[in-house]
Amino acid sequence: MTSTDPARSALRPTRQRLAVAEAMASFDDFRSAQDIHELLARRGEPVGLATVYRTLQRMVEAGEVDLLRTEDGEASYRRCSDTHHHHLVCRDCGATVEVEGPGVERWTRAIAEEHGYAQVSHTLEIFGTCAACR
Repeated sequence: MTSTDPARSALRPTRQRLAVAEAMASFDDFRSAQDIHELLARRGEPVGLATVYRTLQRMVEAGEVDLLRTEDGEASYRRCSDTHHHHLVCRDCGATVEVEGPGVERWTRAIAEEHGYAQVSHTLEIFGTCAACR
């Protein structure tokens, strides 16, 4: 691997990456890049918004951070759990629950096999209204 390899640069512990990782460790919900940038600014961390976006994208690619696209298309980020999972998201308050979906996994494999695909991946976000917001 060379130093320009994106996978390697995603793991390099730069000051900015460490600052973003520390910020991510301070919350459990999904936050936008702008929210994370504002959190860093409040902490006195001089990290530009473009750097926050790039760092988050690299962390997503490295499997360290979950990326959630809301129904409006906005990207939100949160630290990843160690297992493959999906998200159940409240449309009103944004509360998110990680859920496993063995049926989804079986369906994904079956569809891929039926069409001759291999090495497939997928994401699934389920949107609804949580009990507290109903």
